[in-house]
Amino acid sequence: MNQLTDIFSLAYKQPVMQEELDCLQETDRTVPGSVHYVIQRFRKQPHWNMEDTGMLIYHYEKNNPKNNRLELKFCVTGNVYCRQKQTECDFCKFSSSKTCVEKVDSVDVLSFSFSPAYLQQFAKANKMAQTLTDKVVSFTHETSFSKQLPLCGKTRMAIEALLNHTYTDTLENIFINAQTQILFLYSTDCMLGDKEETTFTCKFLSNEADREKIILAREILLKHIGEPITIKALSRKVAINECYLKKGFKEIFGTTIFDFYQSQRMEHAKYLLYEKGLSVTEVSSILGYSSISHFSTAFKKHTGIKPCELLLH
Repeated sequence: MNQLTDIFSLAYKQPVMQEELDCLQETDRTVPGSVHYVIQRFRKQPHWNMEDTGMLIYHYEKNNPKNNRLELKFCVTGNVYCRQKQTECDFCKFSSSKTCVEKVDSVDVLSFSFSPAYLQQFAKANKMAQTLTDKVVSFTHETSFSKQLPLCGKTRMAIEALLNHTYTDTLENIFINAQTQILFLYSTDCMLGDKEETTFTCKFLSNEADREKIILAREILLKHIGEPITIKALSRKVAINECYLKKGFKEIFGTTIFDFYQSQRMEHAKYLLYEKGLSVTEVSSILGYSSISHFSTAFKKHTGIKPCELLLH
């Protein structure tokens, strides 16, 4: 509890009393070699006056690299929680009614710990990286530090999507993996970038309709984790030309369509192997690979280990 309530106290601007904390919901999950995240939802007390807050903590130990990690912590208010959500409350149908007797105002506290190996996928190839963001992501910045900032708009939207989705089981894992990645990209940009809010380089992205097409393309990719889809087919589905799709996707999500898709497949593979206990053969088939060797090669390239090695952890 103490590791999460530090960000809570920062948002509250005073130490939080343990007896005031009424935890309504908690998720604690580890993706081996990638991310450990904890999400807690507390009942909001009437006297709490809090500001939505984000915090980045960079841990660097030159002589003990196993302890290196990047942490993101957030405290957000204003969400409404239905205690009967898991059983489809008849009063409010997931909090849509203002008269729901089960509604509870909440404070949500989120913590994410990213390993250096996971962050390597976001590191730029340029070995002479100069920006703080580049050095942090590649773990070449040799001093630990922490930074606190109010949440910028795009980070706030990523958090709200993460907290309020309705996916379950396998689809939930796919969505959370992708949303965690987007949250990392947005929050590091907001906390470490030169500007809190940036304008789009691609002029067509100033059009909301075109931005929505790019976002829809990402959602379609997530639904096709086991059914590879070409960029040509994807562009037709969202009614935007291939060039705009590729450029817009890279600018909004900080990665190419192919790299994003491969990353999500491999992160989902970890879940299927580690959490679900499926065999390498089963996972290879689920993800649409033509052979186990092709899957194993892609998995090792992404994670640094063979799929069978993960089963031994």
